[in-house]
Amino acid sequence: MPRLVIAAPSSGSGKTTVATGLMAAFARLGLAVSPHKVGPDYIDPGYHSLATGRPGRNLDAYLCGPGRVAPLFLHGAAGADLAVVEGVMGLYDGAAGQGELGSTAQVAKLLRAPVVLVVDASSQSRSVAALVHGFASWDPEVRLAGVILNKVGSDRHEELLREALDASGVPVLGALRRARQVRTPSRHLGLVPVAERQAEAVESVRALAEQVREGCDLEALLSLARSAPPLTGPAWDPAPPSAGDRGRDGHPVMDQTDPGAYGTGPDPGADKPVIAVAGGAAFTFSYAEHAELLTAAGAEVAVFDPLRDERLPAGTRALVIGGGFPEVYAPELSANEPLRAAVAALAESGAPVAAECAGLLYLSRSLDGKPMCGVLPAEARMSDRLTLGYREAVALHDSALAVAGTRVRGHEFHRTVLEPGAGERPAWGVTHPRRGVEGFVRGGVHASYLHVHWAAEPSLAWRLVAGARAVGTPGTAGTPGTRRA
Repeated sequence: MPRLVIAAPSSGSGKTTVATGLMAAFARLGLAVSPHKVGPDYIDPGYHSLATGRPGRNLDAYLCGPGRVAPLFLHGAAGADLAVVEGVMGLYDGAAGQGELGSTAQVAKLLRAPVVLVVDASSQSRSVAALVHGFASWDPEVRLAGVILNKVGSDRHEELLREALDASGVPVLGALRRARQVRTPSRHLGLVPVAERQAEAVESVRALAEQVREGCDLEALLSLARSAPPLTGPAWDPAPPSAGDRGRDGHPVMDQTDPGAYGTGPDPGADKPVIAVAGGAAFTFSYAEHAELLTAAGAEVAVFDPLRDERLPAGTRALVIGGGFPEVYAPELSANEPLRAAVAALAESGAPVAAECAGLLYLSRSLDGKPMCGVLPAEARMSDRLTLGYREAVALHDSALAVAGTRVRGHEFHRTVLEPGAGERPAWGVTHPRRGVEGFVRGGVHASYLHVHWAAEPSLAWRLVAGARAVGTPGTAGTPGTRRA
């Protein structure tokens, strides 16, 4: 699999601009491009998907373990001609206090992929050579094979930069002009997701493709990608876990003493429970592998939009509400009273409900004073404080999602607070000095701020499907959906 990793010395250097532009430019040449993003970010993969027509996928060595990075990459890149991996933060930045764990450099080494460094050259000339030399020599296992200069001011500026880099041994593979930077709007948690600005996003990606095509040596970049050595080993498989499978921490995925807790596998003649998954502009955060795991475990995944749909999908017997921006759409979510009532009724029935971050807020009594579903005895509001970082957690109670004692790694990223922050039966015990216990387990509801990548612990998806199967016969928990005008 030809592959490139697009990295930078720091955040804000232009990785997303270059990576998305490259994906779109190569796709316009007729190549099937597989898009990937290092780290837990949900928003950039949406732009990657728009650029390539394939699902944007995350490669996170902290959330999923280093051993799953290459298998997840091979799974996502199957059938592609080229893979482009956008890095996270600076090339060598990873999980705080964990060395290289979770860094772009670690992922590049695990994938044996050449790295192209995107350098913001707007305030330097000859010093660029010292910067690139430092990054190229810091870790000899990282193959820094090229530089793309971003925010170049003029022809003369580009000439000075190229002269300085001539002696570095790292070739310049592109130069993008400062005057042609494509605007991509941001707000409190980064870029505005594609789903919220579809038409504008299409135009932005088109402009990025044109900018990169004109400013970069695509032939040289493709040749570099093809120079990556073979990547051996099996691809990740979303098929249901068996008794021999092990999770990220090495523990068995299946409970040997109670395999029924996870079901018995997707019998072709078995019931296919409908699991409704929230989507649309308010709930854009989801890893592609989650739906694949649910489907492979025997469920029928039905996506609905809480901003527009007044009913849950027909036959719904479980509900997944991931992350997103409900705070931006609180009035519209609140105004959809029929759906709020349907969600509350489903939760009251004991059906499995898995909610993360935005889903947690949606299930609360209110968000910034606007009524929500009222499933959880808590009030949510926006705050000035950003809560951000990786977490280690353990399930404190049996729930629709996890058996008590299940250990996971997750990620928090929000500017909201919930009062109270946890229920009588918290979802997780979190290893963090300011977190302690977190979330809610109430009946069939498992809700928390923690984003977890189910590919690391496939038992979470498997347990959710088994719980949905146990709810009852199809059609008892959902009604045919209607959509608001």
